[in-house]
Amino acid sequence: MVVVVLIADFDVTWISRTIREINSTFASELEQGQLVVIHVSQEWYPPLTGLKRNYNDAPDRVTFRSKQNVDYSFLIHYSAGLGKYYLQLEDDVFSAKNFLTTIRKHIEEQNMKKSTWAMLEFSALGYIGKLYKSSSLPLLARFLLLFYQEMPCDWLMTHFRELMTQRETILFKPSLFQHMGTFSSFQGTYNKLKDKDFEQGVYTNPSAEVYSNISTYQKNLPKLAWEAGEGFFWGRSPGRGDHLTVVFQEPTVVTGILVETGSGGKDLLDSGQVELGQEVLTKEKQSCKKFQSLGAFINGKFEMQGIDKLHNSASSCLRILVTAGQKDWVIVQKIRITTKQSAS
Repeated sequence: MVVVVLIADFDVTWISRTIREINSTFASELEQGQLVVIHVSQEWYPPLTGLKRNYNDAPDRVTFRSKQNVDYSFLIHYSAGLGKYYLQLEDDVFSAKNFLTTIRKHIEEQNMKKSTWAMLEFSALGYIGKLYKSSSLPLLARFLLLFYQEMPCDWLMTHFRELMTQRETILFKPSLFQHMGTFSSFQGTYNKLKDKDFEQGVYTNPSAEVYSNISTYQKNLPKLAWEAGEGFFWGRSPGRGDHLTVVFQEPTVVTGILVETGSGGKDLLDSGQVELGQEVLTKEKQSCKKFQSLGAFINGKFEMQGIDKLHNSASSCLRILVTAGQKDWVIVQKIRITTKQSAS
């Protein structure tokens, strides 16, 4: 991975100070070519004032978003030959751990489908987490430059995707990048944009089968709560003793668990607990012989870290057990676990 940073300001004093700071902080990354810092002289920019006022934007707003399009055009053009894929980020984002591994996996999945795609999205916000094939970058750079004064970059990117014959958005969830800044670079206005689908932690859900005796609504199957993505499990009114059970393909040392239920304050699991099990049943292989409780749900959510300090042996099952029946249906939005290599 090569990180390319465009210093987009025209203040010579600020540029010099920033470059000194980068040289001091990232000397080895610069030397090894893992970090590249570029700057484009103002004389190379097209006119940034007196532009068309589409959408009745104020002149200074038009200047800001037009310059941003040109900034991206230069950055994308420079990056075209550096790798097989290009990921657009902002300078004020927080990334999920192992984001590069996750992106690589999703690219491989898309390529296996042999689908025609021009842009994969790993964040729903603005121009954050948008990935392109490097072969498309010269076209994208020219497109942004050609229409730089027409509309904001996140609108232009949608038009580019469609022109490249990708009609539908391919947005992966959970999001891998979160917007962290609170003030816009345009006039310092307050900006509270957050991606609701961002998951900061690294969840390493292992291969597993998921079973439940709760009646499933339509195609909202139990396994959808286990897999990353938009899917979830949706079941009809669970009774006491009902369960959702995850059976690991291989025994696993669990270090952390997060389970979220409900949607918009409805269909929460009112009474339940999370358990770890050992010894998969020999015949049906849909549960374990013995379980140990970790704790109860609070307001429809269960979260616990450091589990291996209490249960350091490998587990074969994870079970959500309903401890009191409820009339409301239940949604299990996500089950996420962290693991470590079993000592065995």
